[in-house]
Amino acid sequence: MTENGYEDNTAFLGEWGPFQQMVFFLLCLSIIPNGFTGSFLSGQLSDRFGRKHVLFATMGVQTVFTFIQVFSPTWVVFCALFFVVGMGQISNYVAAFVLGTEILSPSKRIIYSTLGVCMFYTIGYTLLPAVAFFIRDWRMLMLALTLPGFLYVPFWWFIPESPRWLLSQGRVEEAEAILRDAARRNRVTAPEVIFQPVQLEPKAGKLVAHNICDLVRSSNIRWVSITLWLVWTILSIGYFALSLNTSNLAGSSYLNCFLSAAIEVPAYTMAWLMFRCCPRRLCLFSTLFLGGVVLLCINLIPPNLSSVSTALEMLGKFGVTAAFSIVYAYTAELYPTVVRNTAIGACSMASRVGSISAPYFIYLGGYSKSLPYILMGSLTALSGLLSLLLPESHRMPLPDTITHMQTFPGWKKRSVYKLSQSTGEEDVSDTL
Repeated sequence: MTENGYEDNTAFLGEWGPFQQMVFFLLCLSIIPNGFTGSFLSGQLSDRFGRKHVLFATMGVQTVFTFIQVFSPTWVVFCALFFVVGMGQISNYVAAFVLGTEILSPSKRIIYSTLGVCMFYTIGYTLLPAVAFFIRDWRMLMLALTLPGFLYVPFWWFIPESPRWLLSQGRVEEAEAILRDAARRNRVTAPEVIFQPVQLEPKAGKLVAHNICDLVRSSNIRWVSITLWLVWTILSIGYFALSLNTSNLAGSSYLNCFLSAAIEVPAYTMAWLMFRCCPRRLCLFSTLFLGGVVLLCINLIPPNLSSVSTALEMLGKFGVTAAFSIVYAYTAELYPTVVRNTAIGACSMASRVGSISAPYFIYLGGYSKSLPYILMGSLTALSGLLSLLLPESHRMPLPDTITHMQTFPGWKKRSVYKLSQSTGEEDVSDTL
């Protein structure tokens, strides 16, 4: 320990008890900043004031406060600053995800939501143990992780606002200007009339302000939301528990952390390939069930075959990671434009409930080594079965209003959202 109370290698979680790890997630990564303040608040702000403004504002918050952390005099100050960093991190991730999903055409949207965003996250994840191995001083490590954040500034002049969001707010001229600029850049001739009258009719009246309550207001969206919250929570338990457990595996903790990150590369690739052509429910169910069954199989491996157990745990991480990529894209397809950012933020909040529970699952290994895998495997497989209850969104256009949403199976009122040839909704997206 240093005189300021920090460890030089910053490997805090591996030596903390479950309560300290839970407090870490509460203060820095989880339900308070990322959930209520981050995912909860920023999601509604993004649906109210725009994706682009919230994206860059929260990226600035994350970068600036991480830089200030370098000069933290005490552990309490460090945690207080990490509170704000956690809020900014999850907020800009969700805002960037939704912005890209709404701007890109259907074919590009799939690769962006399942492979693009997640793969760059993984690149940073794999570089972290390498950087930490060579930079053992925690202040210099924080500084090295902070400086790349300032490279985001020039992108303000290249990333447009979401035309879908602008249209939902009645700002038709701004949406058309962005689409015409995109057509010019792509050397495509934009039509004289981009938005047909049928698309503008809902915007003619008074705009309705939506909030988090809309996610549970009607029976259809309520059951979709509850099911997704349960799936996100259980999925987060498996992902973070397996990530935290790398320090307990045999061998170098740096190497195990790298392997835990590297396994996400093929996982995201498989998620993208599946999402291109397979029904969404099948994609989510198969990856969750794979992760759950593999984790249960670890209990059958003899103690002397630690390498086999490690391989199975990485395979379990493979399934859970692929499912995490799929559930983000699937959730974005299920919810309409008017509450999409709020909905994904609420789901992210639900996942933080799982992340603060993850350290306790690992701690149960002190009583029985098989108990964490039994619980994680059973819950993950159960969430896979639960995902089959969700409506299908494969080859369906993104809904713009709550009435456009796909219906939850068994819901009494059936209202299928069909794309009219005259609206040209997806054709408009294709110009981007």
